[in-house]
Formats: sequence, C-alpha cells, structure tokens
Amino acid sequence: MDPLTQGVVGTAASQLVSKRTEKVAAGVIGFASGMAADLDVVIKSSTDPLLFLEFHRHFTHALVFIPIGALICTLAFRAVFRKWFNRNQVSFARTYLYSFAGYATHALLDACTTYGTQLLWPFSDMRVAWNNVSVIDPLFTVPLMLITAFAVFKRSQVTAVIGASYAFAYLGLGVLQNHRATDVAEQLAQSRGHTPINLGLKPSFANIIVWKSVYEYQGRYYVDAIRMFGSAKVYEGTSVEKLNREQHFAWLEADDQQAEDIERFRWFSNQHLALDPTNAQRIIDVRYSLIPNQVTGMWGITLDKSKSSDSHVQWTTNRPAGREAAKRGAELWSMILGKDI
Repeated sequence: MDPLTQGVVGTAASQLVSKRTEKVAAGVIGFASGMAADLDVVIKSSTDPLLFLEFHRHFTHALVFIPIGALICTLAFRAVFRKWFNRNQVSFARTYLYSFAGYATHALLDACTTYGTQLLWPFSDMRVAWNNVSVIDPLFTVPLMLITAFAVFKRSQVTAVIGASYAFAYLGLGVLQNHRATDVAEQLAQSRGHTPINLGLKPSFANIIVWKSVYEYQGRYYVDAIRMFGSAKVYEGTSVEKLNREQHFAWLEADDQQAEDIERFRWFSNQHLALDPTNAQRIIDVRYSLIPNQVTGMWGITLDKSKSSDSHVQWTTNRPAGREAAKRGAELWSMILGKDI
C-alpha cells in the first residue's frame, strides 16, 4: 500500500490498544511504525536493477520479523524523543506495544494487494497476495483517516473500534468482490471454450469495482476487465503470447546474467511474463496495466544482445503522463461507471 495508508492503518491499530491518556502518543508511534517496514526500499544497487524487487517486501515484511521491527522502532523513538517520553511518563513497554500494533499491520495490509509479500520468510520465498484491495484506494484510506483522526484527538475508544471495523469491512468487501469477479471470469473463459490455467483477479487502480482478469490457455495470456457493481459487466480485452525464453531469445545463453535476470523477474511476477507487443526486446508483467483489459505492462525488463554475458537487464517503466494519463484515467473512470467504451 501507499505510505499514507500504511501509516493510517498503523495508527488505527495503535488506538485499539492505547490508554485514553496516551491516544496522541500512540497515534504518532503507530503511524510511524506502520510505515517503517518500507525502509527496505533503501536496499538497491546501481548495477543490479532487480535487487530492489527481491528485497522490497522481503524480510522487513515477514511475520517473524514483526517483534524485531517493533523493537527497532521502539528504540529509535525513545532515543530521539527521550525527554518527551520521560516527561509524559510513557513507559518502554507501552511504547513497544504501540510500535508492535503499528508495525504488525504493514505486511498484512501489503499482502491484501497484488504485488506479493514474503510473509513466510525465511521458511518460504512465496509472495503472498490476497488481491482484495488496490495499492492505492481512496475509498479505503480517506474515510479511515478521518475516523482515526477523530479517535486520536477526541481520545475516543469507541471511534477507534469503528475505524478498525471499517477497515476490516472494506477489506472483506474486497474479498467478496474478488470471488464474484472470479466466477464471472471462469464463465467467460468457458464461453470461449477455454480451460483457464492460473486464473487470477486483481482490483484495477484505486477501486474494487473494476477487476482485471488474467488467465493462461494454450501458451497465451488472456486479459479482460470485469465490473462488479450490481450485475456484472465484462469488458473483453486481448491476449498475448506467454514468454518462452528459448524461443524468443534464442541468442541468450542459459548461464548469462540476463537469462538469470529473466528468472528473477519471473519469480517476482508469479510466472506472468510476456513480450511487450510494441518492443520485442522488452519483457513485461502482464498483471499490471492502468486499463485493466489491456496488455501494456506498467513495468518490465529490456534485454540487449550486444551486452556481455555478465551484464544485467535494464529495468523500465511505462507509466503514462500528461494527456495520455488523463485519457487512460478517463477510460478507467468510464469502466467504473459502467459505460460502454
């Protein structure tokens, strides 16, 4: 999730366990602790562009790291604001409790998105993704932020419970929407005579109304958009050939660094790799596009035949800007409203 949402959810959690006289302190600690796990973004390399993919949502997001992460936050807070804690008589144990509550929400909330979170590290490198909320969703964040702010400044335990209830209800609605959209996607595949492999649904950008459906059939990925609000509405999309490294990059030796980078990207994308329809040297993650029934690849890797065997791929992004962003945003909005496009 975005940092603001992580902080707000961390605050909401800390309010549930805080004393009435410590609501503000708990709110500040919970907010900062709720964002702290994303400090893993500093792990990157100027020569290896995929290193950040491997370590973002890695050990700092593991369930076993939560007590350690909370302790680090506690020590940092008490070192920087030692006089404040002493003056307000907030004990080490209470600071740790608020830090723990905030930090514990981070990985679990991230796992609700599609990006993938290594909750089970070091026992497994599986990227857990429950696909029930977008990485940015104002209908989740804004109401929760307002409710939580009221709970903090009014020192209201009842309001804190309302905030937590809203968060659970919205995320639960996302689970329900995912299941409903999956049923429609299965029917759509069957209507085409397809037996889908690895059928997956993810919410489109900033909402849980329009969902992106991706499945594999006979070496191709099929991508569609499904609107779930009342009755279902399908926006049929397109398909793209699944990546075959030996076929599409026959010049690439198996032990070359670029070949290894492809496998690293394959793990990150949960096997959803294809060639960019507009660039035969670029491999994309088909799960992500601003318009959910398109195959545009918001990010990917570009290979270069002229590079040495120990050279890495190039990491590239494809995020529209200016008029193009406005155009695509309007198209997604039309889908959300259920209009024909």
